[in-house]
Amino acid sequence: MRTVKSTTRAAGFTLLELLIVMFIMAILLAIAAPIYSHSVLSAREAVLRNDLFELRKLISQYTLDKQKAPQSLDDLVQAGYLKQLPKDPMTNETNWVPQEEDVLSSVDQMEPGIDDVHSASNLIGTDGTAYSSW
Repeated sequence: MRTVKSTTRAAGFTLLELLIVMFIMAILLAIAAPIYSHSVLSAREAVLRNDLFELRKLISQYTLDKQKAPQSLDDLVQAGYLKQLPKDPMTNETNWVPQEEDVLSSVDQMEPGIDDVHSASNLIGTDGTAYSSW
């Protein structure tokens, strides 16, 4: 009688197959991670641009309505122009840097206020300029 030797394989993956799959996943992750981080940064920069535009617009509106510039950004909230100050997307805090207007060009020369606002971040944007100069 002949003995038939069974050559069936156990179910599962070989070590080589697992290594190939892990290598492919690592390559895909290495490609996707920089793209993802760049898109997150671009989104934060877009939010910063929009927040600066809105804050500057509201400062101008307040100045025209009250015939004097706001003394602080909190004046915009107290007067009802904003519900609350937005967070600076680069610092994740409400630490905007207001810029005082020139006394001679102010509407009320006895009590000059703020006429511009900038980010408090000291980082450099994707366009090569500092966020604090936007």
